Amino acid sequence: MSSAPSTPSTPPARRLPLAGVLRPGRPSEIWFKPALSVVAAIAPPAFTLLALGRLDLVMYAMAGSLCALYAHNRPYAARARVLVWVVLGMLGGVAVALVSASLTGSAVVLVTVGALLAAAQKVLCDATRVGPPGNVVLTFVSSASLFAPQTLAQVPGHLALAAATGAWAWLVCMAPALVRPHGPERRATATALKAAAAYADTGGTGEGHARARAAGYAAVQAAWQSLLSTSAPSRTRRALERLVVRAEVALAAPTEADAGRLRTWARSLRGTGPVPEAGLPPAAVDELLGVEAARPLWARLGPLTPLAARTALGCALAGYASLALGIGRPYWALVTAASLYQANIALTWSRAVQRVVGNLVGVLVFLAVVPLAHLGPPALVLCCLAFSFGAEVLISRNYWLGSVCVTPMALLITEFAGYQAAGTLMMERVVDTVVGALVGFVAAVAVTNRRAGDRVERALTTADRAREHAARLLAQPDPGPAALESARRGLAVALSDLRATADAAAGEWWQRALPQERVVLAEQSGHRTLAATARRQGLLPDRDPATETEDARP
Repeated sequence: MSSAPSTPSTPPARRLPLAGVLRPGRPSEIWFKPALSVVAAIAPPAFTLLALGRLDLVMYAMAGSLCALYAHNRPYAARARVLVWVVLGMLGGVAVALVSASLTGSAVVLVTVGALLAAAQKVLCDATRVGPPGNVVLTFVSSASLFAPQTLAQVPGHLALAAATGAWAWLVCMAPALVRPHGPERRATATALKAAAAYADTGGTGEGHARARAAGYAAVQAAWQSLLSTSAPSRTRRALERLVVRAEVALAAPTEADAGRLRTWARSLRGTGPVPEAGLPPAAVDELLGVEAARPLWARLGPLTPLAARTALGCALAGYASLALGIGRPYWALVTAASLYQANIALTWSRAVQRVVGNLVGVLVFLAVVPLAHLGPPALVLCCLAFSFGAEVLISRNYWLGSVCVTPMALLITEFAGYQAAGTLMMERVVDTVVGALVGFVAAVAVTNRRAGDRVERALTTADRAREHAARLLAQPDPGPAALESARRGLAVALSDLRATADAAAGEWWQRALPQERVVLAEQSGHRTLAATARRQGLLPDRDPATETEDARP
C-alpha cells in the first residue's frame, strides 16, 4: 500500500470561486428530449382544463406532467421503473403537503413540513441517483402545494388529477422506445467512447489530462450502469458492452489507444444501424462483460447525512425568514434554499450565485412578457409551455440560464387562479430569492461535513487493495480471464470513486488537510496496474513480461 506522507496541502478554509461560475458550457446531447417531453406532457392536460374553464387546477396537473423531465438517460426498461417511482414520490410529497395544508393554517408548521419533505427528497434522489432534475422539481411541487388553499374533501380529486397526468408523462417518456429501443444505451456508450478518445488525445500527460481522465471514467461508469440496468442481455447490449470495454482500456493505456477509431465507433452508434464489432480477443469475449460493481443503496445513505441536515435546516430557516419579512409565498425561499445544496460547499456556492443571477434576470423577463400573457388564458398557457421548453434547452448549458426561463414560468403559474399585480409578484420573488440563497448558504456553512476526509481515507484503502489484488493476479502464471476482468473492473471503479470522493472533499470547509499526495500516487500506480491487466487480457499489444510486472508495481 502507498506510504507517502499526508502532506497538508489543503487549507482548513478555501476561497469561494467566482471565475467561470456563469460561463455557459456545451449543451447536453439530449437537451431536446426533456424539452419536448415536458411540453408534450403539459400541453394536453393544460388545454383540456382550459376548455373546461378550470385553469385553477393546472398546478395539480403540472405536478404529474413535470415527471416527464426525469430518466431520459436510462434504457427504456429501467426508465419505466424509475418513472413509476418518480410519479409515486411526487404523489407522496403532494399528498403530505395537501393534507397538511387542509389541517392547519399555521405558516410556521407548513414551512417546517416543507423543509422536512425537501430533506427527504434530496436524500432519496441523491441516493438512488435518479439524475436531473433531481429533488428540485419534487420540492417545488410539494412546497407550492403546501400553500394552496385546501380542504380534506378536495385532496383525493387533486391527487387523482396529479396521478393521471403522471401516467400521461410516463407514456410520453416511453414513446420513443417504439422507434429506437436501444437509443439510451447507444448514447451512453458513444459518450464513453468520445470521453476516452479525448483522454487519449492528451497522451495521459498533456494539458488537462487529469480532468479528461476523470471525465472518461465517469462516462464509462455511466455507460456500465446504463447497460447493466437493462433486462436480459441481448445481442445489441453485448456488442455495446464490448465497446465500453474498449473505452475503459483506452483510459488505462491512452498512449496505445486509437482516438480516431474510438470516435468512429461513437459516430456509428447514431441512429439504429448495426453496432460495430470491437475486436476483442475471442477467448476473452464471454468473460469480459457485465461485471456489476455498484454500491447498494444503504451504503450511499451515510455520506448524505450532512446534505440532509443542510437541506432541512436551510429550507426551514429560509422559510421562517421569508415569513418574518411578511412575504406571502415563503415556499419560494424554501425552494431556493433546496436548490442550492450540492456535493460540497464550493459547488453549493456556485449554485447560489447561479440561482440568484438567473432569478433576477428571469424576473425582468417576466416583466417583459406579462402584457402578452395577460391577453387571455390561452396566451397564459402558451407562455408557460414556451418557458418550460426554454428552461430545458438552456439549463444544461448553465443552471442560471435555465433559471431565466424557470422564474417567469413559476410566476405565471401563480396566475392560473387569477391575474395578480406584476409588481408585487416580482418584488416577492426577488426578496425570497435573495433570502433563500443567503440563509441557505449560511446553513450549508454551519453544518460541517468533517467526515469527508474519512471517506477519502476509505477510498484510498479500497483503491490500494484493488490494485494489490490485480497485481497478485498478474503475478500468477494462469489467473483466468474471469478473475482478471473482475479485478480490472473493480480497480477501475475504485479509482473512479477515489477521484470523485477526493474532488467532493476538496470543496468542503473546516476540515483537516486532505492527503492529496497519497491520492495522486494511488491513482498513478492504479492506472499503471490497469494497463498491465488490460495487456495481460490481450486487450493491448504485448510487451516484455518484465516491463509488465514493473508496471503493476506501485
